[in-house]
Amino acid sequence: MALTILGLSGAVSHDPSAALYIDGKLVAAAEEERFIRDKHAKGRMPFESARFCLDFAGIKPSDVDAVAIPFAPISLFEKARWHYAKRYWYAPDRGIDAIFAGNRRYHRYRRRIEECLKGLGFDLAKTEIVPVEHHLTHASSAYHCSGFQEKTAILGIDGKGEYATTFFGVGENGKITKIKEFYDPDSLGGLYGAITEYLGFEMLDGEYKVMGMAPYGDPTRYDFSRLAKFENGELIVNTDYANVIGLRRYKEKVKGRNKGYYFSPKLIEWLGPKREGDSADDPYVHYAASMQKLFEDLSLQMMDYYLGDILRETGKLAFAGGGALNVKLNQKIIARPEVKELFVQPASGDAGTAIGAASYVSVQRCVPVEKMEHVYLGPRYTNEQVIAACEAHPNKPQWQKVGAGGTASVPELIAKILADGNPVAWFQGRMEFGPRALGGRSILGCPSVAGVADRINAQIKFRERWRPFCPSMLDTVGPQMLQSDHPAPFMTFTFEVADEWKARVPEVVHEDGTSRAQVLKRDYNPRYYDLMVELEKLTGNGVVLNTSLNRRGEPMICSPTDALNMFFGSDLEYLIMEDVLVRKLPQCSSQAL
Repeated sequence: MALTILGLSGAVSHDPSAALYIDGKLVAAAEEERFIRDKHAKGRMPFESARFCLDFAGIKPSDVDAVAIPFAPISLFEKARWHYAKRYWYAPDRGIDAIFAGNRRYHRYRRRIEECLKGLGFDLAKTEIVPVEHHLTHASSAYHCSGFQEKTAILGIDGKGEYATTFFGVGENGKITKIKEFYDPDSLGGLYGAITEYLGFEMLDGEYKVMGMAPYGDPTRYDFSRLAKFENGELIVNTDYANVIGLRRYKEKVKGRNKGYYFSPKLIEWLGPKREGDSADDPYVHYAASMQKLFEDLSLQMMDYYLGDILRETGKLAFAGGGALNVKLNQKIIARPEVKELFVQPASGDAGTAIGAASYVSVQRCVPVEKMEHVYLGPRYTNEQVIAACEAHPNKPQWQKVGAGGTASVPELIAKILADGNPVAWFQGRMEFGPRALGGRSILGCPSVAGVADRINAQIKFRERWRPFCPSMLDTVGPQMLQSDHPAPFMTFTFEVADEWKARVPEVVHEDGTSRAQVLKRDYNPRYYDLMVELEKLTGNGVVLNTSLNRRGEPMICSPTDALNMFFGSDLEYLIMEDVLVRKLPQCSSQAL
């Protein structure tokens, strides 16, 4: 009889998601934000995403053997709650709460999960809910999904879960053994988030913007070492400046209410006023560079201290948690001679804990899980559904079916439109799981066309001008352009671009000469692969500029109606959904159809 495990995330009040394993195969996974159109879906439970998983698999709630959740009660006899109380001595109400009511968040979360399950039709009397410690779920999402058979070092860097912020472990024969954890407020992820707030972005959303800003700055201009240190095997964050709570927080009036930040007035005294607006200017670019360098330096020191022996033995590392989305750190890790291969869970943030919780419980029940080869795990739509959405849309889009009667195929037609200098919204197959668009819900451009990145930024994405764009490329191109054979299917690494390719595809090379790349094998997305083959015929480069199909502040597109709403709310002129081309300009390449 099949073992069916449903994983549900949302334990820390953001990024709820659902994932479904049946006999060790990841059948479906999706983030709640995509369905309810609310980025990060803060404060919500994974109702629509769980319903999608069940419907996609064609199963009923009664078919689910266990529901795994990524949050667990933490014993008073462990270090975590005492560490929290001691380090936050200046907020005694929080410390007392941690000691005497330290599992309150867990019980509140479990009640909300139960309400969600009841709404989905689960009989709670017959439903087993299995709590898994938050950082164990991150560890499982990395190690169990990596496919590594050798002894594997496991690293988790996050804001925090129950109390833990950082995880070091080892995976062997399917079993995860914890080596060491750090606890709140000693959190590199939390520190990076606090500086993200200071730099004018939203914590848990804007960290990648800080990372994108960093190459424009000089990390030697400002010494950020006072913010955190790693000594004698312990990470200590300076709570005079960051990871602060209660009265120590810097506050501002926002819409008539006091808003507290995770940094203190003392940080303002040291660095000056909090950044406002969209510009990336002095001194803030240098602050971003200094924070990025501190994050990299301390992460590598911690990795060496706790995982160095394992890495020198087998060279395998599995990495998850929000910190694993820092692709610049990942570039430094794979450059280390002792690291032979790094697997980064593509949904390393808290959405990925649904996969982690479900995979952990599956393995516990003696059903190993498959290697995670792709992230095309969400909904897909037929041509008929696409056409129905077009017919029902108030903007009455012009559409035409491509490829009928021996005319150009979708890859051939879209490659020509791209080569002519036009961005295209690309909506194909199943929606991606995780934060990266990987050829399911993407906006594409030709990276050899000068100015296409600026055009997408200004007219379509409506985002900061300094933000980089990323390439997807054929697996035949990756080793040449990136000067590396390291697997890169998920855009979780940056690579130094070969000089020749910097000139060939300048629109996808960042300020520091790197690219955050997807190297695609045809098996996992044949139509996207074939598009790049056609583009290579036209331009000589089997590379496409790829960014997520959404506008600033919005979740990635899920449905055809979402895509049409975005299409008519931007300056996009071409949208291809399965075989259906939607266009704004009547003269658009009609002969090629």
